[in-house]
Amino acid sequence: MKGPLFYSKILLFGEYGIIKDSKGLSIPYNFYNGALKVDENPSEKSIKSNQNLLRFAGYLKQLQQERPELVQFDLVALEADIAKGMYFDSSIPQGYGVGSSGALVAAIYDEYAKDRITVLENLTREKLLKLKEIFAAMESFFHGTSSGLDPLNSYLSIPILINSKDHIEPAGIPSQVSNGKGAVFLLDSGSVGETGPLVQIFLENMKQEAFRKVIKEQFVKHTDACVDDFLKGDVKSLFKNMKQLSHVVLNNFKPMIPAQFHQLWQKGIETNDYYLKLCGSGGGGYILGFTQDFKKAQEALKDYKLEVVYNF
Repeated sequence: MKGPLFYSKILLFGEYGIIKDSKGLSIPYNFYNGALKVDENPSEKSIKSNQNLLRFAGYLKQLQQERPELVQFDLVALEADIAKGMYFDSSIPQGYGVGSSGALVAAIYDEYAKDRITVLENLTREKLLKLKEIFAAMESFFHGTSSGLDPLNSYLSIPILINSKDHIEPAGIPSQVSNGKGAVFLLDSGSVGETGPLVQIFLENMKQEAFRKVIKEQFVKHTDACVDDFLKGDVKSLFKNMKQLSHVVLNNFKPMIPAQFHQLWQKGIETNDYYLKLCGSGGGGYILGFTQDFKKAQEALKDYKLEVVYNF
């Protein structure tokens, strides 16, 4: 048995901001993927994943009892497959901000949800919001709280524009320029990030008026501008806003940026060779980079592993 593939995602803009109704833009990243699978000879990794699925199935059973109107699963089939040794065979790195739990949630919903909303339907705003709500409840098992966007992106495998909490829509993003000099890239921090504790730090900080003011007047403002610029293909304006956003993040999200990258972050702003931002909740995993000249950025970041996600 091998189920369909579900891809990783990248939230280009909107991390933390979407908790407070900023815009966001999420794109599928096909470099990594995962699928439900049963093997004849299970490895240590697949046994661990299988045990995790067993706990997740218990959580889904409880979710179904508490919120029967939200979603129903074929729990008998799910539990039978887990008993056979089913696991999530995934190349998506965990704790890297590219949606490893989102892909798993999408795979389980696709295989075991009853009356599921499918990708082939006319995806009205109501259907998208319903899916997002279901996925948020499912993914809370992994993070404590979830917006539901990662699984939504993985399930639909299309770019998603978040206008606000209650207004999301499929987005058309400008075609990549295959020989373009500019790029969005991933920088491997070499360590794993934990989402839950960092979201807690953010929510604690939001209790302070000064921090709330920065989020509203600077972070959300520049995030929204970056989303608009990116969708319009206005590269000049995008990099102007990206520089401001990188600055705001460095000054106000220090706990989310691994300490060894503070200087590198600042250097990008000073030299304009690249601008860094959080990828997901931060704390480790990948850091997102934007550059108008990838060769220059490569030279400046030659000690790090970079992966191009999108070319301008």
